[in-house]
Amino acid sequence: MTRRALRTEAPLELVLAPMRTKDLTGVLRIEQASFDVPWSRRLFVEELVQRTRVYRVAWRGRRIVGFGGLMLVDDEAHVNNIAVDPDLVGRGIGRVILSDLARRALEREARHLTLEVRADNQPALALYARFGFAPVGVRPHYYPGGEDALIMWARDIDTDAYQGRLHAIDSEVAVRVSVTTRS
Repeated sequence: MTRRALRTEAPLELVLAPMRTKDLTGVLRIEQASFDVPWSRRLFVEELVQRTRVYRVAWRGRRIVGFGGLMLVDDEAHVNNIAVDPDLVGRGIGRVILSDLARRALEREARHLTLEVRADNQPALALYARFGFAPVGVRPHYYPGGEDALIMWARDIDTDAYQGRLHAIDSEVAVRVSVTTRS
């Protein structure tokens, strides 16, 4: 083996922080690269002022590399969106963001998480399965172009067992991603 082959890649250093309107240029760059019908700046601005919403961004240095958001209703948190810079997909950023969203949901006394996902989006389905999401139904023709959405739930996120799941996910990704969190 060469010296180069023996070196391990340094962990990504991320800062997770609340999303602000001044972050939307970076958020929209990722949104437009990730979705066939991206959300508009106006929609994000409207979401950010809602008290029942939580939006987070992941920074790498001075660049936004991912984001996610929740809508809270009673004891449920709906993952509205989550996206990672296409150049960095597969590096653990999505796991970090989803873990952070789950913890924010718990802070707001949510007991369950839900989301919709394109039925054929295998990478997203694998991510959500790690977090205990299971399909419970289908929204036919939910997405533009007529694709179906799976409705997925992770129930009882307020239990010790789910806390253990989050801890295991965080420990696994910590080898690849170093995270600083800002409230």
